[in-house]
Amino acid sequence: MPAKGKHRRPRFLRLPRSIALAGTGGAALALPLMGAVCAHAAAPAAAVPSAVQKITTVSAPAAADGEKTYVVKSGDTLAKIADRQHVSGGWKKLYADNRAVVGGDPKLIRPGLKLTIVGRSAAAGATPQAAELSSVSSVGSATALSVRPAVETATATDTTAAKAAQAADAGYTLPVEGATIGTGYKVPGSMWSSGYHTGVDFVVPTGTTVRSVAAGTVVSAGWGGAYGNQVVVQHADGRYSQYAHLSALSVSAGQTVTAGQRLGLSGATGNVTGPHLHFEIRTTPVYGSDVDPVAYLRAHGVVVA
Repeated sequence: MPAKGKHRRPRFLRLPRSIALAGTGGAALALPLMGAVCAHAAAPAAAVPSAVQKITTVSAPAAADGEKTYVVKSGDTLAKIADRQHVSGGWKKLYADNRAVVGGDPKLIRPGLKLTIVGRSAAAGATPQAAELSSVSSVGSATALSVRPAVETATATDTTAAKAAQAADAGYTLPVEGATIGTGYKVPGSMWSSGYHTGVDFVVPTGTTVRSVAAGTVVSAGWGGAYGNQVVVQHADGRYSQYAHLSALSVSAGQTVTAGQRLGLSGATGNVTGPHLHFEIRTTPVYGSDVDPVAYLRAHGVVVA
């Protein structure tokens, strides 16, 4: 019995330092120390887990790149720009962000136009951020870590959708189907006022459907003197296509057309020796600014016989 008025001082159990650390610093920090204590104190092997649970960490996605300005070049389309600039949401997102600049038709963009690029995807240059960390520990040994970067791959669905959008936006076609070229470009001759043939003649019978080789806006449709009934279309790259000697017209000036849309029917109006389609590519809408039409079509992926 303790003496009256005296209180016995309670005895506190001293804990090993490693256990104290485990309680305050977390089990992940205490494991190496516990391994060391067990090695010196000959603690039972069951006191230390034989393996540490696998830990998987995934970092938060990197923030989208800031805005940048892109100047449209000759031959550009919204789909091509969105693909090269890695725009999340593709050409539709790019068009939505620049509708006030582009206008009502996303297919009509001209060289020199300044577009704002926003919402670029992580694939634009950043290395993958996600990684898996595996930790394995044995009794009395330090924890070994291995890092395996996660590989990001585009799904087949995303790839197919991107290609389809680009093909639809950048479509070019022949002005007439199944036709062969009669008189070629720059063939010399006194019958032409310039001294040479300013386009190519596709040999087709009267009444053959004539189509726009690409999307654009009709700048003229009507009588063109020696060219007879003609249509001239302005395209997004700043070039103009001309379709002459038509027997009938299907469009009017100011009208927007798509690639492959019917402009009229072939014929033999104007100064001709027989029915055919006279086709030109120009740098302006008027005579005398012609460039090689076959080379132009081939540069846009069109097969010309």
